[in-house]
Amino acid sequence: MRAVLQDKQVLVTGATGSFGRAFVRLLTSSYGVTRVVCYSRDEMKQWEMAKDYKNDSRVRFFIGDVRDKERLVRAMSGVDIVIHAAATKIVPIAEYNPFECIKTNISGAMNVVEASIDAGVARVVALSTDKASSPSNLYGATKLASDKLFIASNASYAQGHKTKFAVVRYGNVIGSRGSILPYWESLEKKNLLPVTDERMTRFLITMRQAMDLVLEALNDMEGGEIYVKKLPSVNIKDLAMAFNPEASIVYIGIRPGEKLHEEMISEWDAATTYEYDTHYKILPSIYNWSDDPNRVRKGLKVKQGFVYSSDKNDNWLKGDELSACVAMFRTDMVDRK
Repeated sequence: MRAVLQDKQVLVTGATGSFGRAFVRLLTSSYGVTRVVCYSRDEMKQWEMAKDYKNDSRVRFFIGDVRDKERLVRAMSGVDIVIHAAATKIVPIAEYNPFECIKTNISGAMNVVEASIDAGVARVVALSTDKASSPSNLYGATKLASDKLFIASNASYAQGHKTKFAVVRYGNVIGSRGSILPYWESLEKKNLLPVTDERMTRFLITMRQAMDLVLEALNDMEGGEIYVKKLPSVNIKDLAMAFNPEASIVYIGIRPGEKLHEEMISEWDAATTYEYDTHYKILPSIYNWSDDPNRVRKGLKVKQGFVYSSDKNDNWLKGDELSACVAMFRTDMVDRK
């Protein structure tokens, strides 16, 4: 995996977010990149992040929005690889601000596609979400549209150009900004933990696993793939009890657009989905790419009607594993301070 990044120039959209910050740190510490362009619209977060790289001339910061195609093209000058992590992603905020969500997640995706081709970028990996599978909320619907744009662009837009596009899809990153554990941490003094529904389940992924999936996609992609990480499931009620056994759980009801369980591969995707040791790969049906040996490689096609959802998973975090998950989050919180 190192070879695909060695001596390359990389741009990360949404670079000041939880994933972006961690990925830039990984790139500059382990993968021999020559330049990393951190692209985001939040000047304060860029100013704070830049302090960590004041002695690293490889890291550059660009204020810009993915809604601005011209700025993207300028930022991508000389760039070999783009990691697209920018998104409007908090479900209730997307429900109440649909126009803004669509502008960032769909129009922004179109701009990233066109700017990448215009700038001669070789590989683009876009971050998606489990909510893009059988979406029940606007955020999921916009990310499904975004996924379709990136996948189809390999044929309709990038044909005749060198740019390849792929997507990675995963669930909740443990401890990322806006996720449940930091929220509970902020409420811990009240000794009350809100949970939407006692039946609710979710996939959990560590930041390192999320980054490894992106690296896997960069190394493996031919263009048009959606990579889905194999992950453990957790019952949110059990997670709350592991987080603070002394706290009282308060059930507050499902929020607008929220699912009871999370799904990453629907039965409609099963016909073109292949299984590997650590992940699944959804291949596009266009141009018979789902049967292309260069894309399938050593994958095994999943059974008809296969669904990968958090309530039907074979792998669950319970007991000591849940406690270890919480301990890892608390250690990471201390390291950030």
